[in-house]
Amino acid sequence: MQIRTLGTAGPQVSALGLGCMGMSALYGDVDRAESIATVHAALDAGITLLDTGDFYGMGHNELLINEALRTAPAAQRERARTSLKFGALRDPDGGWSGYDGRPAAVRNFAAYSLQRLGTDHIDIYRIARVDPDVPIEETVGAIAELVQAGHVRYIGLSEAGPETIRRAAAVAPIADLQIEYSLISRGIEEEILPVCRELGIGITAYGVLSRGLISGHWSADRTLAAGDFRGMSPRFSGENLERNLALVEALRKVAEGKGVSVAQTAIAWVLAQGPRHAAAVVPLVGARRRDRLAEALGALDVTLDADDLDAIEEAVPAGAAAGARYPESQMGHLDSEKK
Repeated sequence: MQIRTLGTAGPQVSALGLGCMGMSALYGDVDRAESIATVHAALDAGITLLDTGDFYGMGHNELLINEALRTAPAAQRERARTSLKFGALRDPDGGWSGYDGRPAAVRNFAAYSLQRLGTDHIDIYRIARVDPDVPIEETVGAIAELVQAGHVRYIGLSEAGPETIRRAAAVAPIADLQIEYSLISRGIEEEILPVCRELGIGITAYGVLSRGLISGHWSADRTLAAGDFRGMSPRFSGENLERNLALVEALRKVAEGKGVSVAQTAIAWVLAQGPRHAAAVVPLVGARRRDRLAEALGALDVTLDADDLDAIEEAVPAGAAAGARYPESQMGHLDSEKK
C-alpha cells in the first residue's frame, strides 16, 4: 500500500481511505455482515484510514467500526486511523436541524464518540460543517484542548472555505481538509487547494466517484431505494443525469484504452492530483461491498501520464457537470461554497 502524509502536521495514512458512511445511512439498505467484511478486506489490503461521522446512522456507523476493529487482527487494528466528523444535529425522525460547534458541544460529541468507538482517542477530529453561529477559532480551539488532553491526535476541517481555513490554522495545526473532489467536482482548485498547499494542509477527498454517478456502473433507469440521498441530488435528476452520464461514456473510452475500469480511472485521476498540486490528496472510496472495494484498490496500479491526463480533461472538462453537488437547501451549509 502506498503511504501519504496528511499535511505537514498530520499522520501518515494509506493512499486510499475507506469512507464508511454508506454502510449506515443515505444510500438505502445494507448488509451489516458484508459491511464488516468490507472493512476487514480494506484493512487486509493495507488501508489504514477509516472515515466516519457520529451522525451516520446516529451512532450506528461508529458502533459498526468498533465491531469491525475488535474482530480484526491486532496488527491491523493498531494501524487503523479513525477520521471522524461531528456537529450535525438530528431529530428522532432522522431529520437535520443544523450544526453545533460550541466548545461544550465539541467535548460532548467527542465523549460519546469515544464510547461508541471503544477507544481512548480519535485520530482526526473535525466538525462536519462550519457552524455559522460559532467562530471557527472557538471550535478548533476546543478540539486543540482535546489534543492536549490526549483524546484526539490531529485536527481536521470539513467543507471549509479559504478564509475559514486560514483562521483555523492560526489557532492550531490543521492536518487535513475533507472536501468533495472529483472529476466533476473541481471547485477547490481555484482557491482552496492553493491555500491548503500554502499552509501545509492535506486533502481527504470524498465523493471521488460522485456517489456512484461516475463509477461506470450507473444507468439512467436505475431505481433508488426510499431515503436514498441521490433521489434528491440535482446531478441525478432529469436532463442533468443524461448530460452527466454522457461525460461518463466519454471517460469510458479513455478507460478502455488503458484496459481499466471507469471507476479506477476516476480514482486514479484524484490520486494523481496530490503530486500535481504539491499537497497530499487521499481519496476516500465509499465501498460498501468487497467487490467494489477490490475495484477501487485497482486504481493504485493505474499510472496516468501527461497524455492520459489530457485525454481525461478532454473527456470531462472542468465545470462540465450538470447540476449542483447538493440540493440548494444543503449548499447553503457549505462554507466552501461561499463567495
